[in-house]
Amino acid sequence: MKIIARIHTDFPTKFGIPRQSGLINDLKATIVFESEYRNPDALRGLEEFSHIWLIWEFSEVARDKWSPTVRPPRLGGNTRMGVFATRSPFRPNPIGLSSVRLEGIELDTKVGPVIHVSGADLMDNTPIYDIKPYLSYCDSHPDARGGYVDKIKKERLEVVFPSKYLDLLPRGLQKGLISVLEQDPRPSYQDDPNRVYGFEFAGFEVRFRVKDSILRVLEVFKL
Repeated sequence: MKIIARIHTDFPTKFGIPRQSGLINDLKATIVFESEYRNPDALRGLEEFSHIWLIWEFSEVARDKWSPTVRPPRLGGNTRMGVFATRSPFRPNPIGLSSVRLEGIELDTKVGPVIHVSGADLMDNTPIYDIKPYLSYCDSHPDARGGYVDKIKKERLEVVFPSKYLDLLPRGLQKGLISVLEQDPRPSYQDDPNRVYGFEFAGFEVRFRVKDSILRVLEVFKL
C-alpha cells in the first residue's frame, strides 16, 4: 500500500495520545497529502460529511513477529486477550482505524489540499493510507455491545493546573490539554503516587503527578 498523506498533531511521542479517536474534540489536527495525491478533485464532495474514517499505520511500533494474545492496558496490563479482540498496535499488520470530525478543507495551499480534523488519536507525522466518509446510517450502531471494555469503569481525574503554567500555553490548546489529563494518560498498570510523569504536547513539556484521583500539574515549559 502507498502512503497518501500524513497527519500533523500536537503529540510528537506516543505518551499522552488519547486512547481512542473521538474522545477529545478540542484536539485539532491537519492532514497533508503526499505530492502524488495533491489533486483537489480527489476530495470533491467530502466537505458535505461531518466525520471521516482514517486508515493509518502504527509506524512507530517495533516488532519482529506477532503474538495471538496481547495485554490490553485498559485491563491493567496483566490480562491477556486475543489480538483481534483488542485495538493493540501489536498486530500482524500494524494498521489503525480512527473516526474523526471533519472541521474543514483548504484546497488552495502551498502543499495542496489540507484537511482539518478534530478528535484524532494519532501521533504527529503518522502515515495515512486512506480516507473514507463516515456514513451514519450504516457505521453507527447504538445498540452495539462493548465486550470486556463495557465492564471497565474509568472515572475522569480532577486536574489541578496552576494558572502560572496554564497561561504559558496558547488559549486554543488549554482546553484540549486539560481533557487529555482528565482521561489519565498514564499506563493503566502504573499507579505510583510519587512518580512524576511527563510528555510533550505542542512544543511544551508537561509534568504531573497523580494521587487519589487528583492529577496535579507540577511543571510546564517550552521545549
